[in-house]
Parts: sequence; C-alpha cells; structure tokens
Amino acid sequence: MAGKLDELLGFHEAALRVRSQRQQVLASNIANADTPNYHARDIDFKSALKAALEGTEHVNRLALTDTEHKPESVEEGQELVAGVPLLYRKMHQGSVDNNTVDMDVERNQFMDNALRYEAGVSIISNQIKNLLAVIQG
Repeated sequence: MAGKLDELLGFHEAALRVRSQRQQVLASNIANADTPNYHARDIDFKSALKAALEGTEHVNRLALTDTEHKPESVEEGQELVAGVPLLYRKMHQGSVDNNTVDMDVERNQFMDNALRYEAGVSIISNQIKNLLAVIQG
C-alpha cells in the first residue's frame, strides 16, 4: 500500500521540495537587490525536478577505477540546489554597482513560484481527502 501512496503523491512531493528550494534562491535575490556585485541566481526547475524524481539529487560522479584518477569536482564557487547547479540570471538592465537583480523579474518569479507551490499543496490535499473518503466509505 505504501508503494501505491508513493506513486500517487511522489511527483507532487518532489515538486514541492524543489519549489521550496527555488523560493529560497529567489528570496535571496530579492534580499540582495542592493548588494554591489551581486548576481541574481536561479535554478532550472525542469532539471531539478527530473533529478528529484530519479533520486539523483547530486551531480553524477564518474567512477574512480584507477589510483591515478582524480575525483571530479564542482567548479569552484558553483553551488548546488536540488541536485542541479545554480545558474546566473541574464542581466536585463545594467547597473552602476554591477548588481544584476531586476526587482520586477524577481518579484514575478517569486509570486509565480509561490502560486505554483500553493497549487501543489492543494492538489496533495485533495488527493488525501479523496483517499480518506474512499477508506471511510
């Protein structure tokens, strides 16, 4: 029975987890809107969700089959969120202090992500209500 529940709710659970992590990245962009030389970041939601669904929420590593092999490393300064690297958002408008945060873009992305998160919560809630109705008869 647990396997069936995982099948039913697994996709939405993974999507909510990735959306939550993306929300933190977008909030960080907004918080650093006045920080000189700060570059706006975002994640590729599609890739992050795919990694979460496949259970590969880490960078695929090459096997070290010889003592002469050196472990691969994430590029220096490159952060991972939800198993995928954070990307830099393209600059829409230049600024004197080299900050690439465009508040209009960030607010729109933040609200879009928040609405999609709420929709995911509603879907899971309705699925659980339906399951309870079936169980209770």
